[in-house]
Amino acid sequence: DVFEQPQHVGHKKIEFHINTDIPAVLQINSEKEKNDLFATTEEINNTGFGRIFPAPSSNDKMETEEENNEIPTEFISRKDLEKNRLSREEMEKFSVFKNYEPGDPNCRIYVKNLAKQVQEKDLKFIFGRYVDFQSEVERNMFDIRLMKEGRMKGQAFIGLPDEKAAAKALKEANGYVLFEKPMVVQFARSARPKQDVNEGKRKK
Repeated sequence: DVFEQPQHVGHKKIEFHINTDIPAVLQINSEKEKNDLFATTEEINNTGFGRIFPAPSSNDKMETEEENNEIPTEFISRKDLEKNRLSREEMEKFSVFKNYEPGDPNCRIYVKNLAKQVQEKDLKFIFGRYVDFQSEVERNMFDIRLMKEGRMKGQAFIGLPDEKAAAKALKEANGYVLFEKPMVVQFARSARPKQDVNEGKRKK
């Protein structure tokens, strides 16, 4: 008797009504996709098809950046950099810019006059925009050393992929006000090219 019961159940006609629901979800999704993204994702999740629909294109960038946990999901925009940067006239009023010299171009930059609360992630947010994180080489060359103690406090050294990126960073970030203090950005002296060594000998 026990074994016969499942056979009877097997003869019953099983109906699936999924087909009628799916187009409805798709219709709702296409109609409201632009206007009400959150509402549609809720409806989609309820029917169990949440992952089938393509995510907004902005997520593509986030996915690649999230692979490396240390990389913030976005960096400062050029507009924000310009908005919070001092003009040349304003820079002249600050003693930190009095004898400003950018230094000899190289791929490493030196940043000083940083506020106490500045952290590595703040510098990464600003200078990360000059690095292509899709490239492993560039990712490895991007290096931030923020000094938090001793005489070097409030200063940082940032390694960028190449001289061009460093020059762009210097031009756009010098005078940027971070935590109410303008950053002074110069080329680092330590990473001088070999030809400078000969120049030094000539001066002697």
